[in-house]
Order: sequence, then structure tokens, then C-alpha cells
Amino acid sequence: MLNNSKSHLRIIVLTSLTMIAFAGNSLLCRAALRDTGIDAASFTTIRLVSGAMMLWLIVRIRSGKSIGSGNWLSAFTLFAYAAFLSYSYGGLTTAMGALLLFGAVQATMIGHGIRAGERLLKLQLAGLVIALAGLVGLLLPGLSAPPLFSSSVMLASGVAWGIYSLRGKGAGDPLRVTAGNFLRAVPITLLLSLLMYRHTSWDSTGICYAVASGALTSAIGYALWYTVLPVLKATRAATVQLSVPVIAALGGVVFLGEPITLRLLLSSLAILGGIALVILEKQNAGSVEQIAADDR
Repeated sequence: MLNNSKSHLRIIVLTSLTMIAFAGNSLLCRAALRDTGIDAASFTTIRLVSGAMMLWLIVRIRSGKSIGSGNWLSAFTLFAYAAFLSYSYGGLTTAMGALLLFGAVQATMIGHGIRAGERLLKLQLAGLVIALAGLVGLLLPGLSAPPLFSSSVMLASGVAWGIYSLRGKGAGDPLRVTAGNFLRAVPITLLLSLLMYRHTSWDSTGICYAVASGALTSAIGYALWYTVLPVLKATRAATVQLSVPVIAALGGVVFLGEPITLRLLLSSLAILGGIALVILEKQNAGSVEQIAADDR
């Protein structure tokens, strides 16, 4: 019993640290682009290079094997996610960006399921409509509406990450695959920095934020996630990720002094609540199907 308690506590702690790390990506990116002199291309490049180096080190230490996984298309979608994220956070608050990113990722995953023939139940359809209504309400013109360009770029970042996640399913050891994709993304992001060299600007604080985003909240965050993922049910893993935009929003309030508007609060409840309905009802439907299969 004591060992089980320790095991459950370990899973809770590691999962919590992982969600904080994922939320930290948004916080570090926003802080760097708002408060330091680093440009978006340089932040992206330093983040991906430091992430690739840390993941290479983790893979070598854990398995003693060289990195031989990943592919160029996945690496490009990883780069697109990181680059779009950096360019969007120049005009979005931490909470707004994290919410748009998460919503776009989930919409991409759900849309892929529908395209593949997955049928949504009534509650799932209701959840999807609520989430979309929340997104529309968030982006409607008004005093507290986020900039359209930055919002569109963040949505593109979420779509890219959703595609990257879908491509990673069943691709092998997820940590080695991620490490391989990070390494392949390095020459792509170096090309971006080369194309944008006239707009390059660095400072020590911005570089530190970018390194922390790549080596800590990205590389170590993924390593932690892939450690706990095998013991989490698929729906529990998806549900716990609902906390990421909330943690990011709290971080923006506490560390960056960002406001939480009524529009953002209501939209967050609609988007996260709607997505939760889709995820949880999917699990319920899966449980019913499993019972029926067992009866047969």
C-alpha cells in the first residue's frame, strides 16, 4: 500500500511539473518578446537549438543510443509551431496566446478524428459548438479583442502542433523521435535567422529566456511527459492538459502583471469546457463499446 501511495504521488508530481513546464513555454516566450530585446526569429532558433542539445543529452544518458528517429516533415511542423508561437506573442498576452494555441491544437486533433470517420455523440457535438462559440467570442472585434494578425499566427501555431502530434503517434520511442525532429529543425530555424538577419537583436536576458524555453520547459518537459504518459489513460492525459492554459494565465498575472478580462474568462470557460465535454464523452463512449465487446 505504501509503495502504491508513493507511486501515485510520483505520478502526480511529475504530471504537475510537466504541465507547469508546458505552460512555462508560453510565459517565457511572452516575457522575452515583450520585455527583452530579442527578436522572434532569434528566440525560435535559440529555443530549438538548446532543446535539440538537451534532448540529445537526455537520450544518450537514458539509453546510450544515438538519435536515429524523426523525419523532415515532422521537423518542419515542429519548426512552424515554434516560429509561429514566437511571432504571435509580440501582440498577445500569455493567457490569450495559450488559450488560442490549445484550442487550435485540440480542434486539429478532433477534426482529424472526424475526417477519419470518428462519429461524435450529441454531447460531443454540443461541446464542440460551445468551444467554437467561445473562440468566436474571443476573437470578435471590441476593446478587449486580441490583434487579428497575432491571433491568426497563434492559431496557425496550434494547427502545426496538432499535425506534429498526429504524425508522432505510433512513430516509435517518442523521446528519440522528438529528439530527432528537434535536431532536424535546427537547420530550418538557422535558415529563418539567416533570412531575418537584418532584424536580429539580442540581449542576455532574452537569450536566457530562449535557452530556458528550449532546454527546460521544452526538452525536460517532454522527457517528463513521456515518463508519465504510459501510466495515464488516454482521456486522463488529454484532460490534464486542460490545465496548461490556466497555469499559463496565472503565470501571466503573477509574473508579468497581465490582466484577466471578462471576455477572456468567459471564452476560456467555453473553450476549455467544450473541449472537456468532447474528451470525456469520448471516453464514456469507449467504455460502453468495451463493455459491449466483453459481453459478446
